[in-house]
Amino acid sequence: MLRGDPGRSRPEDARDQRLIHLLLAAAAAVDAGRASAAMDALVELYRHASLHGDPMQRVMACFADGLAARILPEASPLYQSVMAPPTPEEEFAAFTDLYRASPYFQFAHFTANQTIMEAFEAEEQHNGGRLHVIDFDVSYGFQWPSLIQSLCDKATTSSPISLHLTGFGGSTEELEETETRLVGFCKGCSNLEFVFRGLLRGSPANDLKIDKDATLAVNLVFYLQTLKSSSEMLATLISIRSLNPRAVVVLVEKEDNRGPASFLARMVDSLNYFAAMFHSLHDCLPAESTERLSIEKNHLGREIKAAVGKSSHQEKVGGPTWKGRMGSVGYRGMKLSSRSVSQAKLLLKIRSHFSSIEHVSNSGFGIAEGADGRTISLCWQDRNLITVSAWRGSR
Repeated sequence: MLRGDPGRSRPEDARDQRLIHLLLAAAAAVDAGRASAAMDALVELYRHASLHGDPMQRVMACFADGLAARILPEASPLYQSVMAPPTPEEEFAAFTDLYRASPYFQFAHFTANQTIMEAFEAEEQHNGGRLHVIDFDVSYGFQWPSLIQSLCDKATTSSPISLHLTGFGGSTEELEETETRLVGFCKGCSNLEFVFRGLLRGSPANDLKIDKDATLAVNLVFYLQTLKSSSEMLATLISIRSLNPRAVVVLVEKEDNRGPASFLARMVDSLNYFAAMFHSLHDCLPAESTERLSIEKNHLGREIKAAVGKSSHQEKVGGPTWKGRMGSVGYRGMKLSSRSVSQAKLLLKIRSHFSSIEHVSNSGFGIAEGADGRTISLCWQDRNLITVSAWRGSR
């Protein structure tokens, strides 16, 4: 069920299996509405789980909190304590710490940017050097400096380039900070015109102003899985296609849930995914580091509680695969280039070789290519963590 780490001795295997048994017993009781039995299993689970233990103990502590929140009254102080969200500053720090420590985000961003760059280059004879990117979750703008640098290196006095980035964010402050950061980065880029337009999530589609004749790229990095229902996903994809049927759409999805029907099945799938994430952090950061605690509490822990808590949207989604969803609205998958694969592999080699933390190697990470050449995945051992794919509208 849960994949262990074959590269290390695990005398604690019996304890881990006990933890898994208790967690799934609690989940089954929650699903059946047996609150007393669920609480008994959780009390025992809390005795052995720990946010300061080994990776399995840490991930179990987060799942225990998520399940506890399902049976606690929302007005209770304990529920408020367990589900208290991180401050914006804590959330940003956790995101930044994960970006620096793990290849997780960089793999997603660099691979997506390579695809966008190639789409732009393929249309240079028709786009007049203009690229318009719509990012449905701009996430502080961390993705875009590498694309800006690639465009800057390509632009010349005789062939200037214009990049228009429309980014959706969660707050006005986030969007303003993102614009300041990216505009500052562009100051040293000659022959590149950069325009950023920030929009709050939920802004109507008619607020999007599409550059005529520019290559249009739509960036869906970890976005669709945040939506609350299949119908909302479908409406979003239809809306995107209406902007420009020929736009390239880059989709990056977490492999934490493939839409199984039952709550218990989703728990097992999510537990496999997050156990791999917590073990991968063990290969990136020392157990006692403040950065690791920040990531596990304020980023991964928040995702776990959202996945299994009362407001879990995953109970409502399910349905077709991503391939089926994209095909149903007129998209076809694109083959990813050999350059994308080579770049992804090089990223892992560089991170492993130049790790700044003693005894840390990132050696458990790998790259998996889809059999049809249309997907690239970042793996931790034999578990896919995230998958990148690219899509074009059919004529």
